[in-house]
Amino acid sequence: MQPPQFKDKLNTALLKILPQHLLAAGMYRLTRSTWKPLKNMLIREAVSRYAVDMFDAVNPRPTSYPTFNAFFTRALKADARPIAHQPDTIASPCDGKVSQAGYIARGKLIQAKGHDFDLLALLGGDKDLAETFEDGAYSTIYLSPRDYHRVHMPLSGKLKGMIFVPGELFSVSDATAQLIPGLYARNERLICGFDTIAGPMLVILVGAIFVGSMETVWAGEVRASGKSPTTWLYEGKQQITLKKGAEMGRFNMGSTVITLFTKDAVEWDKAFAPGVRVRMGQRIGRVRRFSKKSLRHRPDRKHSASA
Repeated sequence: MQPPQFKDKLNTALLKILPQHLLAAGMYRLTRSTWKPLKNMLIREAVSRYAVDMFDAVNPRPTSYPTFNAFFTRALKADARPIAHQPDTIASPCDGKVSQAGYIARGKLIQAKGHDFDLLALLGGDKDLAETFEDGAYSTIYLSPRDYHRVHMPLSGKLKGMIFVPGELFSVSDATAQLIPGLYARNERLICGFDTIAGPMLVILVGAIFVGSMETVWAGEVRASGKSPTTWLYEGKQQITLKKGAEMGRFNMGSTVITLFTKDAVEWDKAFAPGVRVRMGQRIGRVRRFSKKSLRHRPDRKHSASA
């Protein structure tokens, strides 16, 4: 990981004073414009600047997409990302570069070399969740603008709950991770909880500057609605089960995915290390023990809301 340059420090300083959410709202409208001259210009610029590979896309013609956002969240061919098929293997939830992969120690996760952040803060102050994942395994994968931006299931799982935590919208680049303390616990994020063969699993979609919104396949677009976390519970008739490799959500613009497992539940492959590029579906680890432990959310929290 390269140390931050002067321009990185300047950009980060600007983001501290600029209206992040107003900029994101503007980008939201811009990327959904259907005016051909504008959306085609934006798409051509992205393809050229970031060397976007369209070969695996269902629709490989960039300017044929109706909006920039449709291009950015494009679907891939069915065979473009083979899924690690063995029952005990963990599949990468997305394309991207590994920022960190390791094990939680004393309630801390590594953000970048010499920088860590709190598990409790990442989980929006939910003490029950933080206790569940204490000493567990975590991985952080950064999606650049050139990457495929849909998020998939690392293991088959039964959806238990979802928490939207409002926050800031700093960039989540390598440089920013070295400059902003507690970056992932400060940015807005969507925490999705599942029961799996390895026990409880969280897949956390972290928002960033110009990420106009995040979506899940079960709830559609999820955006900020106040300053406190909002919780949805999925039980009984609302129960949703997704297979390993199935799409679970997507970013409208780029960001980061953090995955958490409980203590001793999984181990990461040695090749799954910071700086390594991964593709959605490839093996990144294995289940160490099969578990029937369930992820439990407290339904009595004041901000809880049944979906």
